[in-house]
Amino acid sequence: MRIGLAVPQYGRFASLSSLRLVAREAEAMGFAALWVGDRLLTPLEPRDRYPGGDGAIPEAHGVFLDPFAVLSVAASITSRVRLGTSALNACWYAPPLLARSLTTVDQLSDGRLDVGLGLGWSSDEYAAVGVPWKSRAARYEATLDALEAIWHSDPVAYANELWTVAPSRIHPKPVGRPPLYLAGFAPDALQRIGRRADGWLTATLPIRMLTAMWDTVRRGAEAAGRDPEALRMILRANPVITGEAGAAPPRSGTVAQIAAYLNEAAAAGVHEIILDLQHTAVDDQHLLKLAEEFRSRLSPG
Repeated sequence: MRIGLAVPQYGRFASLSSLRLVAREAEAMGFAALWVGDRLLTPLEPRDRYPGGDGAIPEAHGVFLDPFAVLSVAASITSRVRLGTSALNACWYAPPLLARSLTTVDQLSDGRLDVGLGLGWSSDEYAAVGVPWKSRAARYEATLDALEAIWHSDPVAYANELWTVAPSRIHPKPVGRPPLYLAGFAPDALQRIGRRADGWLTATLPIRMLTAMWDTVRRGAEAAGRDPEALRMILRANPVITGEAGAAPPRSGTVAQIAAYLNEAAAAGVHEIILDLQHTAVDDQHLLKLAEEFRSRLSPG
């Protein structure tokens, strides 16, 4: 099991000093990857429930740095760790611009990028960027098609009812082929992952639910004539650490409790853990201390 860390990006950690310190120290500690997320705004009267906890948007999400800029800084001060997005809201971006931003990070990191994309959950954010909430799944599929064309064709030509790329040279290309991971929990989303992605970005779910969804991904791969053994399951954990053992892991509990769940998830098939400690750490040193505690308790594979 590979162990990654969400790099400072939001809330009290949205600063250059935190980003520099934690990125450098995480690489030195032996973390395998640094990851960013993608949030745009916090509506005062949200139309949609946040998909976690009690449904309220976390207060820390009120300040959120741009994921491409954060990864570019992380690329400049590290040399080994992978750099991933978990997950970009793919439909917010026109495919040529998304491809350019991701390719730039891949180039600046000498080919260390892991691309993670999702549909998002907030219709308020879609409205703010002028993208229709309706038919977003079809837009998502078209975005994936366009990215494939831009990254892996030369010259590039792509057209549908949303975008037209006239026959063009679009350079640079990524270094090799960045792994593509997709988020989602609905049956159609899980089948899409099996059909066209390198793996699944998931969250802390009950183990039975996690494995049942993973089976759907694998069946989708088999139906598409792909090797399910080649796919990876990447789980993001956003725990609130408590001083005493509680009854709500993996969402909250002691480091030992959360680590026990994560090791159980690894035994059930998870290939990588992304630890996001920005909801629970009080400062940079606390975040690094918790990160080291988790790393010492998790079983690398």
